[in-house]
Amino acid sequence: MMYAAVMGYGTIGSGVVEILEQNRDVVAEQAGQEIEVKYVLDLREFPGTSVEKKIVHDFSVIQNDESVKIVVETMGGLNPAYPWVKACLEAGKHVVTSNKALVAAHGTELLEIAREKQVNFLFEASVGGGIPIIRPLYRCLMGEKIEEVTGILNGTTNYILTKMDQEGASFEEVLKEAQALGYAERNPEADVEGHDTCRKIAILTAMVTGKEVNYEDIHTEGITKITEEDFQYADKLGASIKLFGSSQIKDGNVHAWVAPVMIGPEHPLFAVNDVYNGIMVKGNMLGTTMFYGRGAGKLPTASAVVADMIEAVQNMETNVPMGWTAEKQVIAPMNTSSCRYFVRISGRPETMGKEAEKAFVNIQTIDIADENEFAVLTGEMTEESFDRAKAALPVIKVIRAEI
Repeated sequence: MMYAAVMGYGTIGSGVVEILEQNRDVVAEQAGQEIEVKYVLDLREFPGTSVEKKIVHDFSVIQNDESVKIVVETMGGLNPAYPWVKACLEAGKHVVTSNKALVAAHGTELLEIAREKQVNFLFEASVGGGIPIIRPLYRCLMGEKIEEVTGILNGTTNYILTKMDQEGASFEEVLKEAQALGYAERNPEADVEGHDTCRKIAILTAMVTGKEVNYEDIHTEGITKITEEDFQYADKLGASIKLFGSSQIKDGNVHAWVAPVMIGPEHPLFAVNDVYNGIMVKGNMLGTTMFYGRGAGKLPTASAVVADMIEAVQNMETNVPMGWTAEKQVIAPMNTSSCRYFVRISGRPETMGKEAEKAFVNIQTIDIADENEFAVLTGEMTEESFDRAKAALPVIKVIRAEI
């Protein structure tokens, strides 16, 4: 029997307990022994539930109980998650977490402690919910040089953009609907401003480079400025708009960013809609592969946590080589990156079109019969060149494009 503790009995924590109870036989077969939750740490009581007699309110109970070998952290945030996870690792306990904020901010230190103590700090559920992506990077793709990881990594923003695309609704309308359905928080800033996606692409970049990535170095844009008009233009192009977190490695340089991108039907992520997530990984030998599924939710995320618990049991005396070192990964300046750009310009094509042709390379003009504006799709340019070119034009909106 392997004893575990769960810190935080919210949506994900309760899902972990539910899976361990309902799939007890499957978990035991895979782990080689049963996994039993001995403690559940929470501020609340849960009378009438299966964990009623397992509730504790004092972290030290878990920290000091030597029979508890695995600790699951599903509280979220950094305080008290960070000091408590650190204390568990230092006490020689394996830790599994779904907390992307914790992994992005303190993963380097926690991974190093785990190596020193010959335990494991596992975080499959921190990116993509139930979608397997962390483990494939350090197991299935070990022989690859990863050239790109690009993903739709936030279900809330993807739901909003999908509804705007399919129904012609405004950002504000769909956000209210997403909040009513529980897809968006009352304060949705972390999602809609791209911060959640930023932390996740920082973790994935660290995984593929083997070096520490500071998420604050990653250029980040959200979706709050995307409008119905942008989707009208996209429709003319047979395209859609998605929020990407992207990391591209070329010639030793790492370009990592978060931004809305206009993509066409040929793009692997084009059909990823609603609250689903999709992650595209390009290897130099394998080429492009896709990981798709529910990027959040109680049982999908809890499923990834339980898989990590099983891996911890399978490697009880061994630290699994994964993660990254304390060496810093330099993120290339955003103005050195290259892409195409969708540009909305004030005026009419017949008056401003020639100016646009002078400014941008290989442009394609798009018109939605608005008297006051038109748009162009540029050829591929560096961000620095594009910024210089657009300065001379009455630009309304810019969206990066992969069409």
